[in-house]
Amino acid sequence: MKNTILIVDDIHPIFMEKVESLGYQCDYRPLIKPDEALQILGDYEGLVMRSKFKLNRQYIDAGKNLRFVCRAGAGMDNIDEAYTSEKGITLINAPEGNMDAVGEHAVGMLLALMNNFNVADAQIRAGSWQREANRGYELKGKTVGIIGYGFMGHSFARKLSGFEVNVIAYDKYKTGFSDQYAREVSMEEIVKHSDVLSLHIPLTPETAGLVNEEYLFHFKKPIFLINTARGKAVQTQAVLNAIKQGKVLGAGLDVLEIEKFPTLAEQEWFDELRQSGKVILTPHVAGWTFDSYRKISEVMAEKLASLSMVHGR
Repeated sequence: MKNTILIVDDIHPIFMEKVESLGYQCDYRPLIKPDEALQILGDYEGLVMRSKFKLNRQYIDAGKNLRFVCRAGAGMDNIDEAYTSEKGITLINAPEGNMDAVGEHAVGMLLALMNNFNVADAQIRAGSWQREANRGYELKGKTVGIIGYGFMGHSFARKLSGFEVNVIAYDKYKTGFSDQYAREVSMEEIVKHSDVLSLHIPLTPETAGLVNEEYLFHFKKPIFLINTARGKAVQTQAVLNAIKQGKVLGAGLDVLEIEKFPTLAEQEWFDELRQSGKVILTPHVAGWTFDSYRKISEVMAEKLASLSMVHGR
């Protein structure tokens, strides 16, 4: 039990290498099923997970000896943070490990949307050469609005710094964060000035369904929308309606309200989404590169080492 860590998802071997040097023993079981993990969780001091299951009260109670939980990634919406805190369990995540991946992915999506890469590519492959129909927009001079200025939002802003754009950012949970990459503004200013809207927010009761028809209605200019955060922050049908109305010029969606097949294909809006030339879709991979795979594990190991020092390990 003591010094043992159960790893229930695929992570880079560097994590095991580093924490074993601290005196931990790792039980690496990336193929374990959720119900199997539930049965043995009480035997471990630490848990490392991605998104195999929701760490709810049932799992937390089963993990009666848990001292820490490492989330291999940034989002903590599959963990009952309040209950882990009540139980004295330390939570560790690693947004530093995949912030560059997310920032680059968001920039890539935005450039592809503004220049019709997906549509033009498909047309040429189908034997159609349409220059005028694929005339694009330049980023220079545009105003990019960022919602959420944590590691991901800051990374996106930093990646944009060479494009000569005006970057403004709103974050409900922090103030005084203006820096060389972005200027802190109110949500009203985001809505009034943005040519591009990019979401970098966690999923909470407050952010669920944030981007809906009413929200999009208030934007003063047509926008390009990027979501590399959480799918449930955006109502997909509202985006599709705004595209038809000309209020959204294009959407880059790495995440969706419903993910994975066959459930995704069963959604009422899926056919319209699939057929829209104004949408670029990726399968929740913005933060999941070959590079971030290693960096996430390195960050978790470093934070665990700091935690061990605090507790005198």
